[in-house]
Amino acid sequence: MKPDKEDRGNQRTVQILIRWAVGAVALFLTVQLAQFVGVRGLAVKDVGSAFVVVLALTLVNAFIRPVVRLMTAPLNCLTLGLFSFVVNALMFWLVGALGIGLTVKGIVPALFGSIVLSLVGGVLNTFVPEKNEERRARD
Repeated sequence: MKPDKEDRGNQRTVQILIRWAVGAVALFLTVQLAQFVGVRGLAVKDVGSAFVVVLALTLVNAFIRPVVRLMTAPLNCLTLGLFSFVVNALMFWLVGALGIGLTVKGIVPALFGSIVLSLVGGVLNTFVPEKNEERRARD
């Protein structure tokens, strides 16, 4: 039996909410790891703020980051892609500057936060089943 469009829409909504929660957990773990290893200047106010910060980071990465990457493409080519780390850190720093619950004081905490958030989020997202995997499990 094929699921109808409404059922598929609900599944997609649940998938987005799960990934949003995973992002908030990844952000919270990133801040905790920064404090553990002694990187000062990186903090999140509370769990609710973590959700808002992840939403803001998603929007910044969707709309602002492509423009910045286009403008810095020559520099990125000259550094063989290493400037991408700087661009990611700047996006992380920008979200911290919005004053929505994330504190980023300096480029080192921004660089640490952007790299560790990507790694932790990637690891946590491997435990979230994809839409196709859910279908295969049901069949």
